[in-house]
Amino acid sequence: MLVTATEFKTNIGKYLTLVNEEEIVITKNGKGVAKLSPLKEDKVKMVESLFGIIPDEMTLEQAREERLKKHEHID
Repeated sequence: MLVTATEFKTNIGKYLTLVNEEEIVITKNGKGVAKLSPLKEDKVKMVESLFGIIPDEMTLEQAREERLKKHEHID
């Protein structure tokens, strides 16, 4: 659903209720500036978005280790 910033500001309660049913894109001057989505994430949808990111030959443990290595700080 698209809604202008003015409309969102005027009727915030209405949109906080509607967000449980669909994402709300807030626009300003005809351009999207923010997206309001429900806090509860659809875990299946989230996992599906990761398909293709981890190579088939890599195990989940290897992917986890690689991710952790990127965040290690070497002093």
